[in-house]
Amino acid sequence: MTNMTLAVITGSVREGRFGPTVTKWFTEQAAEHGLFDLDAIDLADTPMPATLPASPEELAAVEGRSEELRSLAGRLARADAFVVVTPEYNHSYPASLKNAIDWHYTQWQAKPVALISYGGYGGGVRAIEHLRQIFAELHAVTVRNSISFDRHWERFDGDGRPVDPEGPNGAAKALLDQLGWWSRVLRDARLATPYQG
Repeated sequence: MTNMTLAVITGSVREGRFGPTVTKWFTEQAAEHGLFDLDAIDLADTPMPATLPASPEELAAVEGRSEELRSLAGRLARADAFVVVTPEYNHSYPASLKNAIDWHYTQWQAKPVALISYGGYGGGVRAIEHLRQIFAELHAVTVRNSISFDRHWERFDGDGRPVDPEGPNGAAKALLDQLGWWSRVLRDARLATPYQG
């Protein structure tokens, strides 16, 4: 069986953001895990317009978008699973992430999503809980396990490696194992019966 594709999405576009450090660490863990082909998507590379189309039909019609936006929609559509890396801003996730999610109505459907957060003393867990509600509305399945880094500035060294790697690396493996199970099951189901959201 060929590898499935896992899109790892860096959700913050904030100046001085920490997200790429977390994404780099996780993609290294996922590469070592070996189940998925990886596609790292940084939302800072493809800013979404602030104004959404008027109808779901227009949202689904990606052919009229710019080449960059068509490419992003295609990458999300080809993914079998997603990992979203998000900070917590004001007790929730950043607007850049919500905008990207809202612009892609069908690409998430019947696929699993894993969530990784970072933040202050709460580790970004409120962002994770809010995202679970959003992805449920989009007919996606969030896996139970998540990873959060409280006081993230203390958790990584200057080379972007966890200071105490045993816990985070073990959590990454458990998350990838869960994601792998859901990815296989949902991909087989989509191939057998196209999902009608």
